[in-house]
Amino acid sequence: MHTSIALLLELGVVLVALGAFGSLTRRFGVSPIPLYLLCGLALGEGGIAPLPAAGEFVEIGASIGVVLLLLTLGLEFSVEELTVTLRKHVPSGLVDLLNAVPGAVAGWLLGLGATGIVALAGVTWVSSSTIVSRLLGDLHRLGNRETPAVLSILLLEDFAMAVYLPILAVLAGGGTLLQGAAAVSVAVGVLALALITSRRWGHRVGRLVDDHDTEQLLLRIVGLTLVVAALAELAGASAAVGAFLVGLALTSPLADRVRTLVAPLRDLFAAAFFLAIGFAVNPAALVPLLPVALALAVASAITKLATGWYAAARSGAGRRGRWRAGSVLIVHGEFSVVIVGLVATRGDPLGPLATGYVLILGISGPLLTWWLGRPARA
Repeated sequence: MHTSIALLLELGVVLVALGAFGSLTRRFGVSPIPLYLLCGLALGEGGIAPLPAAGEFVEIGASIGVVLLLLTLGLEFSVEELTVTLRKHVPSGLVDLLNAVPGAVAGWLLGLGATGIVALAGVTWVSSSTIVSRLLGDLHRLGNRETPAVLSILLLEDFAMAVYLPILAVLAGGGTLLQGAAAVSVAVGVLALALITSRRWGHRVGRLVDDHDTEQLLLRIVGLTLVVAALAELAGASAAVGAFLVGLALTSPLADRVRTLVAPLRDLFAAAFFLAIGFAVNPAALVPLLPVALALAVASAITKLATGWYAAARSGAGRRGRWRAGSVLIVHGEFSVVIVGLVATRGDPLGPLATGYVLILGISGPLLTWWLGRPARA
């Protein structure tokens, strides 16, 4: 088997750089995500030191990273906790729809068509489940009072994508209303079936995959998660939702074992996801649209802060908890990239605008949530 020297060298350099960045940021108690994104921007197409051989590996690793991050997030909660929390936060999900307004207004002002306006509304609406889940872990907030409210917002958004993405795909392809309704029905039906399966037969899933041998357990869990994520994506839902449901179906003490086993693998591939966002951005295409992207980022940051504040208040969190909830929701990522990929065409300002917007919030969001979450001075 021929091994690409360029691939090995480029990946080695990238991993060493990410390790150095991670050590530097953790010394100051900050998440390494912003530096990972900047590293991807510098090493991607049009960057100061492009790494063409590593690009395909990073792209594949990014997809796996999303799945593993949401798997471990699902391991933190039970189906009962999720059901109660989601019911409680349906009003918060309705308030969250306000975050689509900045994108829709910006699309109208830029003269985009109906498809472009709907797409840009989705870009500003949906937070990044992947980055937020990583941030909550990095900043040791998974046990905070406001965290269930944050996760409820993220899950409601992910479930809403099962309706939104098929409709957007039909609009982009010039399909009929009947085709859109059929795609939505399939996606919603699959999600409902998955939730019922997790709640009623999750313990049986655990017994099927459990094994005293750690290697066998790891292979079974990761394999099952990738299969379920692929099926969820095929049904028009999100791979992230599928992975989360697998984690949700596993109960303690098995969930604790799996969390420990998967953690190193998750961290490796999660770093690839953050790199991939930067890799996808050509700095030269961003410069003309940076002022618009910055204005859009500020507007949507305000609406996300309001959403998080409201949702955390419903959970009984205090003032600082409400600020933390709002700030962590500011970050946008994978869904925004997917939305742009569905509708953007060459020469269309939507692509560079959305990627610039994602990059701004991907860097500033983690820094803001870290700053707002610092311990109060005596």
